[in-house]
Amino acid sequence: MSISVLRTVDAWWVQQPSGAARIETTAETTAQLLADRAAVDAAAASEPTVPVESLDLVSPVTAPCRVVAQMTNYASHVKDSGMNPETVPLAFFRKASGSISGPTDDIVRPSHVALLDYEIEIGVVFGKPIPVGTTIDYAEIADYVAALVIANDVSARDVQLPKTQFYEAKSYPTFTPIGPKLVILEQGEFTKFENLRLILRVNGQVRQNSTVADMIYSPVQALRTLNAFQRLDPGDILLTGTPGGTALTAPAKPIELIGALLPPALKWKIFFKKQASNPRYLREGDIVELTIATDDGLLDLGVQRTSVRYQR
Repeated sequence: MSISVLRTVDAWWVQQPSGAARIETTAETTAQLLADRAAVDAAAASEPTVPVESLDLVSPVTAPCRVVAQMTNYASHVKDSGMNPETVPLAFFRKASGSISGPTDDIVRPSHVALLDYEIEIGVVFGKPIPVGTTIDYAEIADYVAALVIANDVSARDVQLPKTQFYEAKSYPTFTPIGPKLVILEQGEFTKFENLRLILRVNGQVRQNSTVADMIYSPVQALRTLNAFQRLDPGDILLTGTPGGTALTAPAKPIELIGALLPPALKWKIFFKKQASNPRYLREGDIVELTIATDDGLLDLGVQRTSVRYQR
């Protein structure tokens, strides 16, 4: 069975049904923790010492690390974006690891941002180095993927769209909440990945609800392409895309065609004025809850619950 690891500022813990057992390790980073498997296994076999609810959890993925993300990788999200799932390319972008925050930390909207969006994603955490040129097939991927986590790829759409780049718009502090659990997979468990269901709620209302069956490019396909130019190391994370249901959707085709004829500054002014009335964008005080698990509960990445706060 998978092992659910939690992290606090000063310790690592294994979550069990009746509580949490401290891992006796000197590991300070996720990479070091994954390398100290004997300590993890010993904690999993020991008696819990504290209630999980008493722990002040932080992200189980430590920074600095590489945060790589797949673009438009669920058919429903591709359609929401006005594209064709059959022709959308396999593409990536990077996020600053300084954007990583904990599973209960506030999402802080910078004062210059107006359109704050959410994207639930499965994070794949690597446990072995993957040098450029490594051959990876379906039978071998489990040798490199050590764990899975919940991640929210928070996005400032009014920064992202006019600048036509992702890095700034998705890299502000607190824009990558991760956790609560680092779910370390046992041999053969990666096969359950394809059965995971992703659900995101805002103030209790379901906004995103889909399974991995909606995914276009699998982690194996992603790694094969990524590995041609990007080295990955233990503790690095790949965000595997988000389903449809984000606040941002593409305008209707007639409006898009008209917009293409306008000067860019005017086009974006009109577009953002329209988007400002969209109630789906995150507002101050909103509660964002994410869950990822198989429907049978045999693989469960936990519940992430954050609040939105405006920077003053």
